[in-house]
Amino acid sequence: MEDKNNIQSSAYNQLIDNVGVALQEGRRNAATAINHAIVRTYWQIGQYIVEYEQRGNERAEYGSNLLNRLSKDLTERYGEGFGRSNVFYIRKLYIEYPKVQTLSELSWSHYIELLKIEDNLERSFYEKECRSEHWGVRELKRQKDSLLFQRLALSTNKKNVMQLAQNGQIVEKPEDILKEPYVFEFTGLPKLPVYKEGDVEEALVSNLSMFLLELGKGFAFIGRQQKIFIAGRTYKVDLVFYHRILKCFVLIDLKKGEITHNDIGQMNFYLNYFREEMNTDGDNEPIGIVLGTESDKLVMQYATAGLSNQVFVSRYQLYLPNREQIEAEFRRFFSSHKLD
Repeated sequence: MEDKNNIQSSAYNQLIDNVGVALQEGRRNAATAINHAIVRTYWQIGQYIVEYEQRGNERAEYGSNLLNRLSKDLTERYGEGFGRSNVFYIRKLYIEYPKVQTLSELSWSHYIELLKIEDNLERSFYEKECRSEHWGVRELKRQKDSLLFQRLALSTNKKNVMQLAQNGQIVEKPEDILKEPYVFEFTGLPKLPVYKEGDVEEALVSNLSMFLLELGKGFAFIGRQQKIFIAGRTYKVDLVFYHRILKCFVLIDLKKGEITHNDIGQMNFYLNYFREEMNTDGDNEPIGIVLGTESDKLVMQYATAGLSNQVFVSRYQLYLPNREQIEAEFRRFFSSHKLD
């Protein structure tokens, strides 16, 4: 009888768990359906506003009398949700997405953030990433603020901005995972002239979810200060990841200042070890990324030339990039490359 009761208890607990899973799934589906319905309803309201304008009535620029009056009258008649700012973005939703079929199943909060982006290519990129990477609004804001689109476009071998905008970030080869620069503002470290390398590493690991978001898709954290034993000596790799898309180890070495040719040699040494001792069947060649606050391009060119291993160099910074400088560089890049 005791065993039977235990079996019944186990089955009952499984029943409770199954109900919980069903509820969570149902609530998630209901929330998605509600969000999608809200966005489509706002799109239709935006259509009515624009059609009103096109019949020769008042324009609805931000702060215009029409928006002010709409906000006031709609709020009085239908309740909350029709503040002037919201009405402005409702109208803009229809203007930027004139075909309702092109709307993604994102929340209205996502669309407000997307509609703040004036450049169509940039907006398309962030929309694709929200869908494929399941970004919440917080992640979307962070990636916008860190200028992810511009940094990817300016990174190594990133010459096809149109493809980036149309398809989002696609990782097919090692170069595709690089950014210039990496932004670690989420560490919360104060602005100091010099840091210890361990301080930055500790801050990154302590904020691992944000660090993985900054690294991009496909990274799985293996460990920090991974020990290598060779000829009676111990060496340590700062950070080790496995990339599930490229199917390879990714080693990251952090430098507190300028990257030197010695740093490249050290990374090459680590990669040789991982290729011979750590790789298993199915693993591709390991990748090394050396991150520093600055580097000389000519020195790095000579340091990496002729290496059989894949060693990449990039910069990192502990604060958000200067928007004006990066956007100016991006515009120069944009004008110098023909986009089909």
